[in-house]
Amino acid sequence: MRLTSTASLDPADYPFGHDIRVRFAETDAMGIVHHAAYLPYLEETRVAYLRHIGHPYETIVAEGLHLTITEVNVRYLAPLRFDDVVTIHCRVSLARRVSMEMTYLLRRGDDPIGTAITGHGAVDMDGKPARTPSWLQDAMGSITT
Repeated sequence: MRLTSTASLDPADYPFGHDIRVRFAETDAMGIVHHAAYLPYLEETRVAYLRHIGHPYETIVAEGLHLTITEVNVRYLAPLRFDDVVTIHCRVSLARRVSMEMTYLLRRGDDPIGTAITGHGAVDMDGKPARTPSWLQDAMGSITT
């Protein structure tokens, strides 16, 4: 799968936002958040978003489904530092039969510090492709096949 979504810099384009405070352990020798620390930020926000729309990840698993990561793209616009609070906005930007994409806007106050896109494949408990749930397509607002 190749990512096709574009992450907007307008927070109004995202239905959900989640705040995370940067921990010291996430910074590098320059005092800047290490690039790899952004992936857990995206995951925490994605899980909070699913909970917010009434589908906690544990219920998705109980229904026999996983949403595996297939691809990630992060665009860094400005650095984060220890004790910064970053608001991560997210949305489902694409939902297909067995895959989906989410886009993210990361902001410190009103300043954009990055964007991201994650690609996901829906799989059953044996790791075989499975149909994405209709509620996930509904969360996007329109269905793409």
